[in-house]
Amino acid sequence: MVDVVEYENEDDQHPFSRWFASLNVQAALKVRTAIARMENGNFSNVKLVGQGVSEYRLNFAAGYRIYFGKDGNRLVILLGGGTKKRQSRDIEAAQRHWKDYKTRKRKG
Repeated sequence: MVDVVEYENEDDQHPFSRWFASLNVQAALKVRTAIARMENGNFSNVKLVGQGVSEYRLNFAAGYRIYFGKDGNRLVILLGGGTKKRQSRDIEAAQRHWKDYKTRKRKG
């Protein structure tokens, strides 16, 4: 079993939740299903996108993406989401979030 949690920045904001709230019902259900699969250890639609960030690809509508980092073998940190159209910007944002997460974790 894998624990999936959201990244929270220093201002108590959750980039993943902000993105998720903007989705229509069908897309939200697909994203929830993908997260459930990750919780069960299924990472079959995942590829690394650099700097410790991975992308879960959903082959649905606009080509939705979930960006995350793995902290060990049992913890997944949701960093954000997006679509194929904004992929480059979304990856850059996720990489910044991941770097911030790791920096703040080290500082304890």
